[in-house]
Amino acid sequence: MMMYPYMTLADETEIVHSHLKEENGEKIVDVHFERPKEYGFDSAKCRLPTYQWIERNGFSDDEILRFERMLKDSAYLLYRYAEIGGASVAKAV
Repeated sequence: MMMYPYMTLADETEIVHSHLKEENGEKIVDVHFERPKEYGFDSAKCRLPTYQWIERNGFSDDEILRFERMLKDSAYLLYRYAEIGGASVAKAV
């Protein structure tokens, strides 16, 4: 699956997203969160537009709620970038 960088948070959490997919007539974007820790990574994956968390390892409930609020505020951008091949392409246009 092709993934595109979206942003890096102050705590070094990297956020990347998938390309735009379609399943059963619904446009879907998967968003992955990954933060380095001493031995590996904390990780989480959320599927838009349902905001279903399909993976959660190491992030607290408060962090997941914060991520979800952020996703709801920026879903339109994630869909736009997923459709055109990432934010770096959007900056170049």
